[in-house]
Amino acid sequence: MTQALPQAPHAAAASPEPAMLARIWQLLEQVCDPEIPVISLLELGVVRDVRPSGQGWQVVITPTYSGCPAMSQMADDIVSTLAAAGVVAQVSTQLAPAWSTDWISAEGRRKLREYGIAPPGSRPVSSSRTLRFMPPAPEAQDVPCPRCGSSLTQETSHFGSTACKAMYRCLDCREPFDYFKPY
Repeated sequence: MTQALPQAPHAAAASPEPAMLARIWQLLEQVCDPEIPVISLLELGVVRDVRPSGQGWQVVITPTYSGCPAMSQMADDIVSTLAAAGVVAQVSTQLAPAWSTDWISAEGRRKLREYGIAPPGSRPVSSSRTLRFMPPAPEAQDVPCPRCGSSLTQETSHFGSTACKAMYRCLDCREPFDYFKPY
């Protein structure tokens, strides 16, 4: 199992068909997340690689959450979008490296905010991999309201409409909203 570079999903290995590869990436921009229809799987960072495979193409995806129930729908949407354009493809799931909210594009973060979901902040990248036997102390989170921008917000449930989101409420405008948890 090969791994795509996390920071550059469009930088695929040299392909005998670069024009076709570019066309496939362009088609994949149209495939939206089934649970958040305003953001594409590319903007979400779920699509990790596209490569030639046998008689067609292989699209590699990484789930946002290990138990994500939308994975089969994502795969079906990718295959049907490419098939409608005459591209034979199969989808494979890659679990390592694990998906990170750092893979969400700036455009994807903007779309999440406009849709009413607070996008995650960037996490500091750590070069150390410390083995922990106890969870780290919870960090204070500044989660601005996607509706009014207030930072006076409060987590109401660690799990929101999906396991990868938490429920928050704004103490200023009093509106509830989802927050995409950082991973």
